[in-house]
Amino acid sequence: MNTTKKSKSIESKLKELEGLLEELESGKLDLDEALIKFEKGIKLSRECQQTLEEAELKIQVLMDDELKDSDDSLSQ
Repeated sequence: MNTTKKSKSIESKLKELEGLLEELESGKLDLDEALIKFEKGIKLSRECQQTLEEAELKIQVLMDDELKDSDDSLSQ
């Protein structure tokens, strides 16, 4: 899934999400700012979840291929 727009790494997204959480928990934001930060946090959370799900799927595919290769070499 290559895009022309560079996407942030999951680590940078998690760090940004942590910063947003700290701001929200501080109680120093007015309602409009808090809602904007909350919305951004939800978006980042969903992006991180999607990245993790894609990584898990890739690992499953790789492990299935490895097991098939291992089974094939044992049957020869």
